[in-house]
Amino acid sequence: MRRGWFLPITATLGFAFLYLPIMSLVIFSFNENRLVTVWSGFSTKWYGELFADPQMLGAAWRSLQVAFFSASFALVLGTLCAVALVRFKRFRGRTVLAGTVSAPLVMPDVITGLALLLLFVAMESLIGWPAGRGIVTIIIAHSTFCMAYVTVVVQSRLSDLDLSLEEAAMDLGATPVRVFFDITLPIIAPALVSGWLLAFTLSLDDLVIASFVSGPGSSTLPMVIFSKVRLGVSPDVNALATIIIGVVALGVVAAMLIGFSQQNRTRARRG
Repeated sequence: MRRGWFLPITATLGFAFLYLPIMSLVIFSFNENRLVTVWSGFSTKWYGELFADPQMLGAAWRSLQVAFFSASFALVLGTLCAVALVRFKRFRGRTVLAGTVSAPLVMPDVITGLALLLLFVAMESLIGWPAGRGIVTIIIAHSTFCMAYVTVVVQSRLSDLDLSLEEAAMDLGATPVRVFFDITLPIIAPALVSGWLLAFTLSLDDLVIASFVSGPGSSTLPMVIFSKVRLGVSPDVNALATIIIGVVALGVVAAMLIGFSQQNRTRARRG
């Protein structure tokens, strides 16, 4: 009996530790009082102030742009690295490539941000590009460390791929390029989507590296929120966090429904 009660109690305490602060954040985003710890009535005025704040809206739009392009570039580069590491077992520089790709996974963000800042300063003095720090340098920096995560995700999927499918396509006359685009990519598409979403989330969430490589007028949403939180949590930040939580929840629910529908279709076909 003790073992039967231990796991439910532990799981309940763990979920409460994780989600009760989030629930309190959502509740106090509808608080009329400016003090986030004192409830004085229901109100949605902080959502109105949030959508009337050009700094917050500009930072949010900038972060979405950076995350989209960073995730897209990281997906292309990470997929190419994964293909090289899985399909080409022996080539000169393979060990160096594997170590270089894995380095951002274990490197502290402070070291990565400082190294990229020094790189951008040296490039500007030598070739004149990039001219200053801004969105371009943030996208390059985020693509650099997000590429490592995409490589790990795609590499794990490629390692389990049945090579007989590609060999059968080539026996039927397909070129290696067509086999890759018609056979390999559709099979590893879930891994590609997962890698892109992971890179998008990491880029959208990054604060340390963006602080090193950004310049005036290119502050991302985490940087703006951090600057506001240092002076005290304001209700408009709670409102923004609630909107983000709602969007993420809708995305999770949509993904679950799509997954269930695909499973039902598969069962119907087998039946």
